[in-house]
Amino acid sequence: MENEIVNKVSQSGLITIDLEEFYPDGERVLFDIKELLFQGLVLREKDFREFIKNEDWNKYKDKYVALTCSADAIVPTWAYMLLATQLEPIAKKVVFGNLESLETILYTEILSKIDINNYKDARVVIKGCGNLPIPKSAYVQITSLLRPLAKSIMYGEPCSTVPLYKQAK
Repeated sequence: MENEIVNKVSQSGLITIDLEEFYPDGERVLFDIKELLFQGLVLREKDFREFIKNEDWNKYKDKYVALTCSADAIVPTWAYMLLATQLEPIAKKVVFGNLESLETILYTEILSKIDINNYKDARVVIKGCGNLPIPKSAYVQITSLLRPLAKSIMYGEPCSTVPLYKQAK
């Protein structure tokens, strides 16, 4: 069998980490307090508490919620805290910030639970180019976690990688 096709990538001993495999299922929602401001400038406590009382919070059930205010207004800290008291029992996760902040927090939690010792002395490829919104912070975090243990770290696809780190011999 002289013309046998050999998959050199599968024989290379590379371990691929695809951060998309860790992506938590669930809808992401941005809750913008801007819509609740009086004249787009001020949060009135009485009106806000009335909103809190009358809102159908079940529409946030099992969703990831990021709380923010996109208007240039001073929103008291307690307003976000009050929203969190309503959302926490029903949402999967509630954070302060934008949707990118939400993804960063989710990945920080996920990556902190990985048994990084599985990658000791391994040649690791961190897969890039996917379909899901993986935050850049997750790539930085996984690299920082792997750096003290891995023999080498690369980015991309096993057939076309960018070398990032190689352990000194």
